[in-house]
Amino acid sequence: MHASTGATWAHGQRPAYITARSKPHGGEPDRSVQWLVRRYLEGFGPATPQDVAQFTLLRVPVIRAALAAIADVITLKGPSGAQLYDVPGAPLPGDDTPAPPRLMAMWDSTLLAYADRGRVLPDAYRATVIRRNGNVLPTLLVDGYVAGVWRPVGGGIEATAFHKLPRAAWSGLADEAHRLVAFLADRDPHVYRRYAGWWESLPSADVRVL
Repeated sequence: MHASTGATWAHGQRPAYITARSKPHGGEPDRSVQWLVRRYLEGFGPATPQDVAQFTLLRVPVIRAALAAIADVITLKGPSGAQLYDVPGAPLPGDDTPAPPRLMAMWDSTLLAYADRGRVLPDAYRATVIRRNGNVLPTLLVDGYVAGVWRPVGGGIEATAFHKLPRAAWSGLADEAHRLVAFLADRDPHVYRRYAGWWESLPSADVRVL
């Protein structure tokens, strides 16, 4: 596993590695997979076996076997009729639950956790946000879907919306940006400068510094 050896948000340094200090079920591969699958569901459920396989890089039959062996896993019916799996007691917001605007980090796992990335990332924006080399740009989430990208700049947070956003969405993004700017106060505001060339070709319906 990676060891932290540099400043926060640092790039370009030689990575260091350490061995994991503990193994959940050392020597028992099946139980280790079950532990991994359950941890995935705790973070990203409800999900399909294909979703879990996408995130863990394990084969779908292996995931199905692990799901069948986990005693307390529950099943739900997805919007398209697909069978979803989750852990009992996990939050399950209703369809009418508001999804406040959010600033998602670069390589945020939420964008990578599902085989159907359309759950969060519209197909029209997928090639823009997930670059050919695997990099995933920091994104704006509006109503639960990617609506643009952001980056820190000297004057705050530069937000690029891929389509027109309502005033309430910009207000929510501004609140998020103000909190993030405070968090980044002692950090390099140009941490994403190595990706600056990508911003030159991004589709943009509106660009604002928040």
